[in-house]
Amino acid sequence: MGYRSYVAVGDSFTEGLNDPLPEGVSQDLGPVTRYRGWADRVAERLAVLEPDFRYANLAVRGKLIDQVAAEQVPRAVALKPDLISFCAGGNDLIRPGADPDRMAKKVAAAVRELRGTGADVVMFTGTDPRDTPIMRRLRGKFAIFFMHVRSISDLYGCRLVDMWSMQGLRDWRAWSEDRLHMNEVGHRLVAAKVLHVLEAPGEDDWRMTWPPRERIDPRVKRREDAQWLREHLGPWVGRRIRGTSSGDGLDPKRPDLKPLG
Repeated sequence: MGYRSYVAVGDSFTEGLNDPLPEGVSQDLGPVTRYRGWADRVAERLAVLEPDFRYANLAVRGKLIDQVAAEQVPRAVALKPDLISFCAGGNDLIRPGADPDRMAKKVAAAVRELRGTGADVVMFTGTDPRDTPIMRRLRGKFAIFFMHVRSISDLYGCRLVDMWSMQGLRDWRAWSEDRLHMNEVGHRLVAAKVLHVLEAPGEDDWRMTWPPRERIDPRVKRREDAQWLREHLGPWVGRRIRGTSSGDGLDPKRPDLKPLG
């Protein structure tokens, strides 16, 4: 079906980190860089199908479920779009003491509000963290939360994008150096899966298979893991302990429903 308006709600995943805009497009927004991401890519394809298409992206990096529900969901409801994507919880899950059952209740309340507008709602499971150092220890907690997401999606008649099944996202070539955000290829794969779920034509195949990689020396792998812990995961955890976020003070990149361009 054709959609005339789409609002994206969420955190850094939906904002588009770390998928840079094409060359020639200004990325300077003062203290931050603007990214493209899977949601922009989906909007671009939907706009081809509907001449009067409008798009808003309310997602801001670092946001927790409570913040998304309080700051973005009411705005999405007020905009009255045909289509809404909702993805939140990744930042909550990695926090000490995170309870996936309580998180799911918050997600259900937000989704119920979004579906009450009559809009189609797209939800997401996350990727399997079993290949990620440290994160793999939280795999059970992730799995419980994503099963809740599946149940909520089914209960409220949403469209579900199952990223747990996307084998192409298990390869580090789909991720940026921080291993927390996808790169351009990863965002393209997610966009392809979203378009598939929406039964809309796309240019990429979400079932992409990577060519084999050369075997990595275990010693090199350990050094890379240690560097990642020091340069990326450590600072991320530090911000959580201090109660700060990379998204503090940032506004959404597309706060209003407007045509692309």
